[in-house]
Amino acid sequence: MKERKSYTKQVNSKENSSLIRIGNLIKEARLSRNETLEELASNLKIGAHQLKALEDGNKDELPEEVFVKAMIRRISDKLKLDTEFIMSEFNSTKKEVKIEKIVEEVSNTSKQKKQINNHNPLGFGIFVLISGIFGLFASSLLFNFVSESFFNQTPKQEVINKN
Repeated sequence: MKERKSYTKQVNSKENSSLIRIGNLIKEARLSRNETLEELASNLKIGAHQLKALEDGNKDELPEEVFVKAMIRRISDKLKLDTEFIMSEFNSTKKEVKIEKIVEEVSNTSKQKKQINNHNPLGFGIFVLISGIFGLFASSLLFNFVSESFFNQTPKQEVINKN
């Protein structure tokens, strides 16, 4: 369980570092155009506090991820930044989070398989027993049929003598 917590902390720090890198790119582009935080926020019709939180990489002060994604796209378009690069940087954090979910799902699936496998020996044993009984019954019927037809045949010598 301790490993899981440390892995989660790693993912969160990666998310924050990616958001910080995006924020720094936006801030540098804004400053190189001699625009204030308030001017850019006003032009984009977003809150200055949200733009500041984005530039600082402060995820706690930002809205839901879908809104942050739209905001980053609008800002990068407005500042004429490489939108595809910035969005790929933003989406790279989502992939890391998906890895954590995949690890959790695999763990849960393996636990479920172990529980299922614990019941399989009994079911397999019953299957073998029933199959064996059915096989004995079928083979005895087949043996009786073959032996009956064998004894009911007239020998070749008798057929020849009758002619």
